[in-house]
Amino acid sequence: MGFSSSFQQGLSGLTAAQRGLEVIANNVSNSSVVGFKSSTASFADVFARAFNGGDSINNIGLGTSLSAVTQNFKQGNITVTGNPLDLAINGTGFFKTQAPDGSFLYTRNGQFNLDNSNVIVNTNGDKLTGYPIDQTTGKVTDVAGPITVSKAAIEPSASTTTSLETNLDARQAAISPTVTFDPANLSSYNNSTSMTVYDQLGNSHTMSIYLRKESTNNWSAYAALDGTQVDVGLSPVTPTTAPAQSAAGALSFTADGALVTPANAQFEVDLSRYVTAAGVPFSSTGSTPNKFTFDLSKTTQYGSSFAIQNLSQNGYASSPFAGFNVGSDGVLAINYANGQTKNIAKVGLYKFNNPEALQPVGSNGWKATEAAGPELVSLSDDTAFGTIQSGALEESNVDLTAELVAMISAQRVYQANSQSIKTQDSLLQTITNLR
Repeated sequence: MGFSSSFQQGLSGLTAAQRGLEVIANNVSNSSVVGFKSSTASFADVFARAFNGGDSINNIGLGTSLSAVTQNFKQGNITVTGNPLDLAINGTGFFKTQAPDGSFLYTRNGQFNLDNSNVIVNTNGDKLTGYPIDQTTGKVTDVAGPITVSKAAIEPSASTTTSLETNLDARQAAISPTVTFDPANLSSYNNSTSMTVYDQLGNSHTMSIYLRKESTNNWSAYAALDGTQVDVGLSPVTPTTAPAQSAAGALSFTADGALVTPANAQFEVDLSRYVTAAGVPFSSTGSTPNKFTFDLSKTTQYGSSFAIQNLSQNGYASSPFAGFNVGSDGVLAINYANGQTKNIAKVGLYKFNNPEALQPVGSNGWKATEAAGPELVSLSDDTAFGTIQSGALEESNVDLTAELVAMISAQRVYQANSQSIKTQDSLLQTITNLR
């Protein structure tokens, strides 16, 4: 080796220092970019074995070279923004987006918004992908696609189940069998309450419930819809016809006040009498049209006043869109003004066995590569790939203090290699000047 190799060594040092500075500068310039992952330059020596004919412990290297730029996927800090479509990942997963050309990218940048078609996209127009939720079964399907947030009003749903939790006062006197039940006759029943139920068009109706003590530990439950008596009993209920007395559900209690029969107290309310009187169906679809379940399983009979613990039913009227949110499990739910929610999709989280081998393509996106390994996706409720925080963003994981220190070190290395070249040049000049 001669002076040429000495110059080469110094030049390689300058080039390596320059490349290291480029990596540092790139980190610093992206320190405020959401979801950005910093990189680290790695260097290796260049060995001059081929120049002196074989292996030797006395070989001198030819300098250094950049061997790799390694991405650092360490978790970044999470900042709250309040925007429901700002999504931060706390974990190792990636969002998956579909570019306009149909290709797929992976990103940690959770800055999303709705385009003019209500599709969730990022600032590049790439569509966030997720897994639709079957509205009948409530289960997540296994074919991913872009997520659309429908802002249409929710369709009405007829009541199919109702429930009453109450205590019947054991101290009350039984009503004489000679007194026929009549909603208009307060002496024909002991207690009453009411709830709102909905038909298939979302119209509200008042369901009145009347509780009558027949004898010790034995009660009857009658019902009326908008003032028209309807039939209550164990399924299947045989409907009656006005003006005959409507059917009632029978309740029996033990001496200590516990409900004993029927065992599950799941009664059926048949609305045939109401439909006949009103001339319109209450619900014409489903397996049991014009009927719904009436749950009295949590009824007790203690020596205390009649009290309602809970009244519930599952019907509702049509209602406008009121917003949406994304849960920590990635489930996107649409909210409506009437308090109803509809789970429409689950945002998938993806990861790779070797994320450092993903190919960065700019705009905080990566492409899958063979070296990164197969794409892994988790749709279960576990948090193996991380959790999603709505209304927040993951900051860049660049440590500015560390980068500035590294920049000073790289500058010193550059200066030292410059001095090496300068020294070699001085030596060469001395030899040239020999007489």
